Amino acid sequence: MTDAKPGTTIALTPSGLHVLLALAGGDKHGWAILKEVSRATEGQIELSAGTLYGLIKRLLRDELIAESDDRPPLDWDDERRRYYRLTSRGREVALDELDRLERTLAVAKRHGLATKGAS
Repeated sequence: MTDAKPGTTIALTPSGLHVLLALAGGDKHGWAILKEVSRATEGQIELSAGTLYGLIKRLLRDELIAESDDRPPLDWDDERRRYYRLTSRGREVALDELDRLERTLAVAKRHGLATKGAS
């Protein structure tokens, strides 16, 4: 991911995109993001805590996510947890990246590389 100002393109790593996708479903704390990314990718992307919090730091800096003030009731939660939410800018960047991936897949299909079994 690169530093960017509003209106410029931000390159997302696959892990960064999956963090944004995890937050598209609602606010989550770090552990829940880790679990959602693992579940959504069927274990193909397993983020360590260090990797996740490095990603979160960059996503916060680029204003793609923000800390959320919405929290579950204290009897359901640990007050030390920080919750994150997808920003409108983050949603836009994720949608741009998904569009880019769709265009890339279209090129692959035109060249017969759409599936592992294609020749």
